[in-house]
Amino acid sequence: MKRMGRSPSTFRQTDITRALRAIRAAGYSAVRVLIDKGRIEIATEGEARREPEEMTPLQQWKANRGQS
Repeated sequence: MKRMGRSPSTFRQTDITRALRAIRAAGYSAVRVLIDKGRIEIATEGEARREPEEMTPLQQWKANRGQS
């Protein structure tokens, strides 16, 4: 009897991890993750929650001098 091997996956766990990190970095939280052949769909809820980012010393220096 011949056993069928696994077919190569169209995505890897790292693909999902990267997508979730990007969602969190944008200030969203993932509510649902759907995985289908060749497709990863992530549903989010509400608006992005952004915390104020700290300015780097260079950005502070420019802001103090009215530069962009």
